[in-house]
Amino acid sequence: MKLFQDKIAIVTGGASGIGAAIVRDLADEGATVIIADFDEDGAIRLADELGRDRAAPFGVDVSDPQAVEATVAFAVAQFGGLHLAVNNAGIGAPATKLADIAIDDWHRVLGVDLHSVFYGLKYEIPAIIASGGGAIVNMASILGAVGWAGSAAYVTSKHALLGMTKTAALDYADQNIRINAVGPGFVTTPALEKTMTDDERSGLAALHALGRLARPEEVAALTSFLLSDRASFMTGTYYPVDGGYLAR
Repeated sequence: MKLFQDKIAIVTGGASGIGAAIVRDLADEGATVIIADFDEDGAIRLADELGRDRAAPFGVDVSDPQAVEATVAFAVAQFGGLHLAVNNAGIGAPATKLADIAIDDWHRVLGVDLHSVFYGLKYEIPAIIASGGGAIVNMASILGAVGWAGSAAYVTSKHALLGMTKTAALDYADQNIRINAVGPGFVTTPALEKTMTDDERSGLAALHALGRLARPEEVAALTSFLLSDRASFMTGTYYPVDGGYLAR
């Protein structure tokens, strides 16, 4: 039997990169996955690739709480419940020293990278409880554990996300919900390839003990494990998948 047979899942930021790799993993293991993404066209393409019996696209701005609530309501109305969720959507920002960050840019990054995870948990948790329990993974970063010059908003959001994950896990451990966070190192994604030169990516790779960037599938493998019953005694914890970055 497949790991997620008859399970309903939501993956935010599911149309590309790490999110798309997670969507594929979950669908391959029997889940029906709502691909929730601001890029609705990308979500539609991936859903069509996987088959509409395994995936459904849903356009969402995760910084809007009503839109996040609507995503969960869609999962419940369309498929009868919710068992799994991955709060993966996130954005970065140009490198800027803290005092030079525009107020609107600060709020924009925290809105997508932190507040959206709160909105996700707020609406996902009751739906998962109503479905008999399940698991949630919040996508953090190695920058949830260390700093990075010029990225105060992003680093702040990822540090705060870890505290929210731990507290939520304690709040709902007695209601059959496990909640963990995954902390990727730097990952080869379309966004990274668009914003960095080859030399810049090589410099990032050298910061990892393994000497390379992660592949989205490697982050997805850990995420899927944490969502599965194989991780039944794992909750409230942050799991880096970082090629040795944090060991240095």
